[in-house]
Amino acid sequence: MRILIADPFPKTAVETLVSRGHDVVHHPAASSEQLAAAVADVDVLVVRSTVVGAQVFDGKRLQTVIRAGAGVNTIDVDAARRAGVRVCNTPGQNAAAVAELTLGLMLAIDRKIADNVIDLRAGRWNKALYSKAIGLKGRTLGIVGIGSIGKEVAIRASAFGMYVAAFHRPGGSPEKEAFYDAYRITRYPSVEELAGVSDYLTIHVPAGPSTEGLLGEPILKLLKPGSVVLNLSRSSIVDEPALIRALDEQDLWAGIDVFADEPAGSSGSIDSALARHPRVYGTHHIGASTSQAQDAVSNAVIDIVDSLATDQVLYEVT
Repeated sequence: MRILIADPFPKTAVETLVSRGHDVVHHPAASSEQLAAAVADVDVLVVRSTVVGAQVFDGKRLQTVIRAGAGVNTIDVDAARRAGVRVCNTPGQNAAAVAELTLGLMLAIDRKIADNVIDLRAGRWNKALYSKAIGLKGRTLGIVGIGSIGKEVAIRASAFGMYVAAFHRPGGSPEKEAFYDAYRITRYPSVEELAGVSDYLTIHVPAGPSTEGLLGEPILKLLKPGSVVLNLSRSSIVDEPALIRALDEQDLWAGIDVFADEPAGSSGSIDSALARHPRVYGTHHIGASTSQAQDAVSNAVIDIVDSLATDQVLYEVT
């Protein structure tokens, strides 16, 4: 097959695809606007963050789009379906990396690690201020979304001696129920009830109409003083103006990895009131950006390409 990879991708993974007889074009700087022309003579398109719009599917040879990541919100799945193009993704491959950053932000906020570093580099010693951490042990972590990432967060939080709670809809699979029991996760029937008992509230759900603005005023106003909210999923899940108001008016902190107005590329400038807020510990949308996670994702892409020769295509969304 002729494969176009339109985002950064490990060289070793490209070489593996070539060694298996595929004609691979690696164009990591391809823009969304360039894709429509670039896919004219390819069978498979592989993307990470590049947006795949409807025009990419118009009268092309393209058969499959593979998102090297968990979601497909950057792909016009309806247009792909109309064109008879299958869409696949690589769910769960970056779960450990996102979970590690989630715990990292929790620790960083509690111990004010970034502020410690800034003051030391400026020659300021303020042990009295930075000795006021509470600690994670014995505190309650509320998780909204016990999927592959939420599970990894729960495992790590349990190892820190935290009480883990989760929003839970009845009728889950026996495997999920067994996971709740194994890690002694307390179930709450609504996000509102979960928010009310959480010292930390972390969101790990996909973007979509049902989750847009999920972390908004109705939930934020239920949080206890001193609580921390975290979003390492999609920016649409947070009502940013509401969160800024809550940070100003309530005793809250936030750990955020995704922002509504972040640059599309890997570098640039950002003008975000949320990112600038003094009670926000923000990172540069790097939740899945570890070499371990990227190796796992690229291996999953190779597995999908291999599976295209069979009737059992892996991770197919459409």
